Amino acid sequence: MTTREYDLIVIGAGVAGENIADRAVQGGLTVVLVESELVGGDCSYWACIPSKTLLRSGIALRAAQNLDGAKQAVTGTLDVAAVFRRRNSFTHDWNDQSQVDWVAGANIDLLRGQARFTGEKEVTVTADDGTVTILKATSAVAVSTGSDPILPDIPGLKDASPWTSRDATSAQKAPGRLAILGGGVVGVEMATAYASFGTEVTLLSRGGLLSGNEPFAGEMVADALRKLGATVRLGVSPTSITRDGSTVELSLDDGSTVTADEVLVAVGRAPRTNDLGLETIGLTPGDWLQTDDTLLVNGFDWLYACGDVNHRALLTHQGKYQARAAGDVIAARATGKPVDDKPWGSHVATADHEAVPQVVFSDPEVAAVGLTARAAEKAGYDIRVVDYELGDVSGASLQADGYTGKARMVVDEKRKVVLGVAFVGQDVAEMIQAATIAIVGEVPIDRLWHAVPPYPTMNEVWLRLLETYGRP
Repeated sequence: MTTREYDLIVIGAGVAGENIADRAVQGGLTVVLVESELVGGDCSYWACIPSKTLLRSGIALRAAQNLDGAKQAVTGTLDVAAVFRRRNSFTHDWNDQSQVDWVAGANIDLLRGQARFTGEKEVTVTADDGTVTILKATSAVAVSTGSDPILPDIPGLKDASPWTSRDATSAQKAPGRLAILGGGVVGVEMATAYASFGTEVTLLSRGGLLSGNEPFAGEMVADALRKLGATVRLGVSPTSITRDGSTVELSLDDGSTVTADEVLVAVGRAPRTNDLGLETIGLTPGDWLQTDDTLLVNGFDWLYACGDVNHRALLTHQGKYQARAAGDVIAARATGKPVDDKPWGSHVATADHEAVPQVVFSDPEVAAVGLTARAAEKAGYDIRVVDYELGDVSGASLQADGYTGKARMVVDEKRKVVLGVAFVGQDVAEMIQAATIAIVGEVPIDRLWHAVPPYPTMNEVWLRLLETYGRP
């Protein structure tokens, strides 16, 4: 058993943990990263990167098929094996050496093993070979352990060897039939990907799809999935699940059944805090770690949490954003430098509240930032909602023949600023940053008229939204 001391201990070496560590080192601190799996975390190996790689080929193929002149040149079908090979290249065949090299190059120490709190600012790490190392922090400990998929209490589910998102993104071949439980981002994206592979997909959701978005987003995606050949069944839930060899049967609450080769469960996430020894420092294992805007865990002056584990915004880019603020503020507090913790200051994650961007890489894509109309009303804003058909924009009609899409702008009528924007359509992911800047910058509507969109691009939708809204 050995004991080592650092200014900062970071538990979890995913993208949030890496960024906390990097910023803290740049701020002059000594830092150790502790990781029990792969350095780079879920995003690099089981989430963002592999899922988007699996989706991209099918979306690109359909984009070509939607354009006269190009569609005549597309004579083959999707090479599914090549898609999986390309995915494997992006995950480096689940080898994290490149990430390990980056950590070393950033002057961050790395310790592999399971971390558990054993005291205030003390973490004990047990390696796979049983080696025990006690780490002591002089300034802070940051938790960035992420989240795990929830397995609902459905009779027979655990015995049916269900897929989670990790299985879906790391599979080496497509099953003939796939049942998906859940109509959120994971369910929709994996339904899109596997339907593209020729899998017979059945997507089951108790409510609508993408319920956190504007209602038209889920409706348009559901229609597109059905056109892709998937079966989308809303308002139903499994009452039991059984596996017989290679076949899984789902009994639903409407009396019907679904038969598949695999069942993917995508109904939500839980914090990865069960085995951290939180009880040692007065917290409850399995709970989310609630924080203030400097990412300091409530009730502590030395414990921070970033990424999924704090439940502020379960998105990779928001975790990285939080991590930059946390790494900087940990360094500032440790070295006695001023802390800028006012809203939109350099040491806070203000954007987590009402300026979070997200893209669902379905086909069509869903890109949104800020508040939906429903959320804005619930928050007490006096709003006006402006909708426009994306297909009526010249740039969109050039992008694809028969382009179908929709844009929505939610305006705070009191301040005359944009609260939320949503786009649904082909290739809208690259359009959302302009909306994010407008919301974060609280750019007045009358000033947005001077942000001239180049013609003919899809961004001309901004002009059409403003014209529909009218001059203030």
